[in-house]
Amino acid sequence: MSGFNLRKALRIGFIFGIVAVSISAIGMVETFDQRDVITGYLTLGQLLLYAAPVIAGYYAVQNKPHPKAIATILMGTIAGFITALPVVGLVIISILFPYIREMLVNVSPTLIEILTFGLGPVTGSIVLIVVMTVFGLLGAVFSLLPMKVERPILAGIAWTLGIGILSEVILNVLRQFMDRDVIKIFFAPKGITPFMAIIVFVLATGLTAIWQAGVGNRVRERRAAMSPTQQKQSRRASIIVGVIFVLLMPMILGVYLTEVLDVVGIFILMGLGLNIVVGFAGLLDLGYVAFFAIGAYVMGLLTTDGGLAIADFTFWTALPFSILAAVFFGIMLGVPVLRMRGDYLAIVTLGFGEIIRVLAVSDLLKPLIGGAQGITQIPKPEIAALTLVQPVHFYYVIIIAIGIAAFFSTRLRDARLGRRWMAMREDEDVAEAMGIHLVSTKLLAFGIGAAFSGFAGAIFATRLSSIFPHSFNLLISINVLSLIIVGGIGSLPGVVVGALVLIGLPEVLREFAEYRLLLYGALLIATMLLRPEGLWPSPIQKRELRATGEEAAHEGIHHEEVHDLI
Repeated sequence: MSGFNLRKALRIGFIFGIVAVSISAIGMVETFDQRDVITGYLTLGQLLLYAAPVIAGYYAVQNKPHPKAIATILMGTIAGFITALPVVGLVIISILFPYIREMLVNVSPTLIEILTFGLGPVTGSIVLIVVMTVFGLLGAVFSLLPMKVERPILAGIAWTLGIGILSEVILNVLRQFMDRDVIKIFFAPKGITPFMAIIVFVLATGLTAIWQAGVGNRVRERRAAMSPTQQKQSRRASIIVGVIFVLLMPMILGVYLTEVLDVVGIFILMGLGLNIVVGFAGLLDLGYVAFFAIGAYVMGLLTTDGGLAIADFTFWTALPFSILAAVFFGIMLGVPVLRMRGDYLAIVTLGFGEIIRVLAVSDLLKPLIGGAQGITQIPKPEIAALTLVQPVHFYYVIIIAIGIAAFFSTRLRDARLGRRWMAMREDEDVAEAMGIHLVSTKLLAFGIGAAFSGFAGAIFATRLSSIFPHSFNLLISINVLSLIIVGGIGSLPGVVVGALVLIGLPEVLREFAEYRLLLYGALLIATMLLRPEGLWPSPIQKRELRATGEEAAHEGIHHEEVHDLI
């Protein structure tokens, strides 16, 4: 049968079966089952479980030449069936060997009840196999649809599930502007109503189809036909609209979501700094949190009302010293690592970050910076008679800081220094041969990147009014580096998108905090597999990856031709 590949269907089905049984055994299905996506029809736990056979069925038939319809149906059915077997095995083992729950504490009677639909082990297992087999079949059939049909349906599903998952956040916003009786038509206490799901799916699918039918091409052609002056005016109008929207967001979102945006904003500010070091200059820095800590501690020491105070500065007078201290240590770090590259550079910067953390918690510097007790009683910033206390106050301070950092990053990227950084990122030896002074170029990258981190640390210290060493662990550096990678290395908008996805979403979905790092890792893996260039890549990175992909595809075709000849 043309295109039929039994081995591939079995392999992919088994892989996703292990995924399904794993998320069940660690308790994700049971925990997430308490959260509705579409009330009365779909929970988040069910979505996680049944996504496995759908994806297995879809990917089982992703090969060239594309299999025929019968082969596709068979492969999707087999993949879905195989995906169900490990889950059914978990049900059987938990019933035959109850003591296994001592090792797998999350394999509870409630989980078995969910997996078997409350029908008992035998009947429920049969129903589970049938359901997952059908979902595998649906995933395979979906791949048969033409692209102009597949994309609108995929957009409709994505929007419906996305709004269902974030329903509580949307609900908190709508309560400020809409009557509760009207809200109940569209939203349940947890999740969206079926009526709302249908509306969102139809709208998202229809708009995507209309856009694909020619509207999108006409918009792009009209934009391409604009004169340089018109393009500049359009860009300015977009920026003005964006700025107005950003300034009005606290009034729309409320106190809690504004607090979340404050946290996201601090990571955006750090991300813009690390993007200079890693994205522009290509210097892998794993100790970036050290400059964040230095900026925070200098701010605390210069402004605190406690016994550790060494000056009576305000936030605004202490801010330049916090930034300069971070710059100084950034350059000090850059000096000994000038000849290091790649993994060696990463290890040294990692060690520097750990040194700063250990010194902060040690008894050696306890008389100066408080040791494990940290620094408390850090006063809030003041502007005239206004003391900045509320989250909305810090929101505007952080937005201004991000604007300054983004402005300097853009100017530096387009300036001669930015071109030197990018040349050094591509190949240090060639850059040096072209006359680029590597010492000054690297030191400027470390110093400027550290300045933004120190700026973020200073705001962080006054926002919390206290700082402690445990706030500056390695995970902060990993988070900032991750958001750059997910957003798109070297991309300034990518930093914002990466921070919203990796920092904002986990903060919003605090009810699943115990699985935060697991979801974090899964998101990173999915991003690297599906969009290795990032969610919003820079034009340079996109061109490089596209050229690499075309070259790899050409080599693959060449190898296939050679194989056919042999």
